Amino acid sequence: MNILILSVGTRDKVVQYFKKAFDGEGVVVASDCSELAPAIYEADKYYIVPKITDKRYLEVIFQICRDENIDGILSLIDPELSLLARHRQEFEALGVTVVGSSYELCEMSLDKYQMYRWLLSRQYHCAQSWMDKNKFYQAVADGSAKYPVFVKPARGSASISISEAKDKETVELLMAHKNNLLIQEYLHGTEIGADVYIDLISGEVVSIFTKRKLKMRAGETDKAVSFKEPRLFELIDRFVKEAGYRGQIDIDIFEIDGQYYISEVNPRFGGGYPHAYECGVDHMKLVLNNLRGIANVRKIGAYDEEIYMMKYNEVCVRKKGEDISEEKRV
Repeated sequence: MNILILSVGTRDKVVQYFKKAFDGEGVVVASDCSELAPAIYEADKYYIVPKITDKRYLEVIFQICRDENIDGILSLIDPELSLLARHRQEFEALGVTVVGSSYELCEMSLDKYQMYRWLLSRQYHCAQSWMDKNKFYQAVADGSAKYPVFVKPARGSASISISEAKDKETVELLMAHKNNLLIQEYLHGTEIGADVYIDLISGEVVSIFTKRKLKMRAGETDKAVSFKEPRLFELIDRFVKEAGYRGQIDIDIFEIDGQYYISEVNPRFGGGYPHAYECGVDHMKLVLNNLRGIANVRKIGAYDEEIYMMKYNEVCVRKKGEDISEEKRV
């Protein structure tokens, strides 16, 4: 079994974990558009490819799949998830399984307002959201909304271009300078992250890991502590089944006055996944089993509580002409 991991960037740990899982089973191939993406050097093989917006991109990826006899493919960035899902049949024709959710779910996860509407229609607790600023002002006037709020792109990830607005003047200023912005209620509560794996064969939720986020940095979990709550597991299980996600997903949740609010979903490995792995929650083996045609056994909350994760910086050093070269640029 060979797997291709796209847009690996700085996700060194994810690539390392896949190498451990696939050791003796197959090859881990990585790709990125930059030779300065450190995670490519953790893989068995790597390719420097065009940007995902390049019209040649897909054919390059298809060719890598042919050349490397790839069995499974996944991406570590949000914009590429829809691309893979849209071309799922073409990958399947090459014998490649896309480890991920449907195109519709990838698009809904990327579009915060669409996700909000879906959650609201199914009566999940979630942050109030408005695309129309006048409707938001009316909500403030009638007392159903209040400041501060977040103003952010309706489509986006990694907490890019998010601003806090404490008054109408700030909302007006932000909305005047960019289109397709969303106004979202500020949730005051404990932020929680959930790493979930939904079996590609059975469609069942087979693994859930939850952590309380203690500190964030650049939109990612910097420090966190593991915990278990059966009521939260039940909520996640119900939500995922209703939505129909597949493969690895990362869910952001808030706990407010004993209620759980679903915030966002990233249908991929999140930046905080190493916490789950180091607690013994190995989703790479679950991926491998699925690629081998084996359905995974349901095992929810199989980890210890009060295990802390603390991120720190590391460096990757390579010399031009040795590992950094033009030889694998395609």
